[in-house]
Amino acid sequence: MNYEPRLHIVLYQPEIPYNTGSVGRTCVAAGAKLWLVRPLGFRVDDYHLRRAGLDYWQHLEWQVVDDWDELVAHLPVERHYYFTKFATRPYSDVAFEQGDTLVFGRESQGLPASLWQRDASRALRVPIREAARSLNLSNTVAIATFEALRQWS
Repeated sequence: MNYEPRLHIVLYQPEIPYNTGSVGRTCVAAGAKLWLVRPLGFRVDDYHLRRAGLDYWQHLEWQVVDDWDELVAHLPVERHYYFTKFATRPYSDVAFEQGDTLVFGRESQGLPASLWQRDASRALRVPIREAARSLNLSNTVAIATFEALRQWS
């Protein structure tokens, strides 16, 4: 595919193929590029990954990078927004721009503080009740991605 992605969606060390497949499907729907930062908790040819993305995977613009430094070489940190339950700023307070990068962490541990605390002003959260520890990764990606698209419509 040869198009300029509207957004870049980064999954930092994702662990669950179903979530990544679902995020891939969201990226196709939104015109976003999916970036996967190793290590991954699955193989990229995993049946479950492809199954969750259904027949959309062939339309997905995606790339796997070996580590954070390689990602930053492609996507400068000045355009990153980091999603973490520890942020105080709601995602809806940001005026997203086309070409921004939305960064999400592992399902089990979230995004390491060492990444988002470098520029905590760019750390965002989806407000949820305290009774819920967190949202599913693919749900959080969809919420943030479609907020950006809503702003651009």
